[in-house]
Amino acid sequence: MGQLTVDSSTTLQTRIKADPAFAEALLREATDMFLNGEAEASRLLLRDVVNATVGFEQIALATNRPSKSVHRMLSARGNPTMESLSVVFSVIRKVLNVTIETRIVHQA
Repeated sequence: MGQLTVDSSTTLQTRIKADPAFAEALLREATDMFLNGEAEASRLLLRDVVNATVGFEQIALATNRPSKSVHRMLSARGNPTMESLSVVFSVIRKVLNVTIETRIVHQA
């Protein structure tokens, strides 16, 4: 009997590639997570976005690191430098042709 389910990561990759608005929403969410102290979740979401858009090789070239290092950097236990993360966000931003803006909101 054939496989009845599809791997969720495959579905996610397909959707990111097919829907630029979805890719932008994931980048926005990864940015929000990172800025709000959820570094691990942010890295994992960035990993999905990188995989479906720019690819690990392009990030490796931009960060001057081996591709394998970029895979580790964007893993649950990754420990990228601020400089490396900045490059990842920058490369994705350029590929998606978007600008990232932040705002601070006072809590009630």
